[in-house]
This record gives sequence, structure tokens and C-alpha cells, in this order.
Amino acid sequence: WEQLILQASNLSEREKLTQVNRFVHKNVRYMTDIQLYSQEDYWATPLETFGQGLGDCEDYAIAKYMTLRAMGVSNDKLRLIYVRARIPQGGTHRVEAHMVLGFYATPNAEPLILDSLIPDVLPASQRRDLTPVFSFNSHGLWAGNKQANQSPTARLSRWRTVLDAMAREGIKH
Repeated sequence: WEQLILQASNLSEREKLTQVNRFVHKNVRYMTDIQLYSQEDYWATPLETFGQGLGDCEDYAIAKYMTLRAMGVSNDKLRLIYVRARIPQGGTHRVEAHMVLGFYATPNAEPLILDSLIPDVLPASQRRDLTPVFSFNSHGLWAGNKQANQSPTARLSRWRTVLDAMAREGIKH
């Protein structure tokens, strides 16, 4: 993980997205929080996720977010996005809560989506299986394209908890 971060200094932002997405998909296998932590919902730090090589959608998204931040990608360009995902099941679909990472080249740009469900980085318009609910990063909380006047850590206790844990691990956000 550290080697990936160090080698990224000369890469374009798009190349960083691709490298990080590929790295996480190669080194983390999906496992639910119930199976992994015996908890309904647990947000792991990147060190926990990479150390175990296991995680769920939030863990994938957080690991990608923090890796890109460590590579120098601006916080203003990254948001964790809570979505409703339509997952194929038999001949139908089930809808479930899901988290992805969005990269915004400019504040109002269509985001590129980094997701645990698929290995490709795609524009949001090509992810018709995802319906955004809200998004956040270390500095803000958004409902649609409108930024809320509230702190994301005040509203999202799990986000506050994982940021505090990363700080204890020496990971800057």
C-alpha cells in the first residue's frame, strides 16, 4: 500500500484512480461486516482492510478515498457516496444500501465512480444501477449537488469513528 502511494507522484489523477481501484480490487476480498466483525455495520480503516485483505463496500470506498488523499488528490474532488444499488438476483433485482467513491474533476462535474461491485472506473451516467442518496468527505456533506450546512462528522457517527481511528493509526485525512 505504501509503495503504491509512493509510486503515484508522477501519475495523472485519472491514472491514480485506475491504479488505486485496481490495487484495492486485487488486495481486498468482499466480506460482510457480520462475517468479519460480528457487527451489522462497521467502517474499517485502510490499515484494517488491507491487513485482513477483507472488507465490505464502505471499507473499499474508504480505502480508495484515503489512498487517493495520500497520493495528493484534493479532498474537494473526492466524495464517499451513499447509494441504492440494484443488484441482479435471479431474473430480477434487489435494492440494497451501498457505498461508492466519486471523483469530481471540477465541483459540478459528473463524477467518476470507483465501486466494489465492478473493477472499472466509470462515469456516473454509465452506472444506471446506482441511485445516489447523499455524499460526504472530510469537509462536507451533500444532498444531491447541494452542500449541507452541517459537518459530516456531526451527522455521521461511523465516519467520525473511522476518522478518529485513522488519526490514531497516523493516517492523515
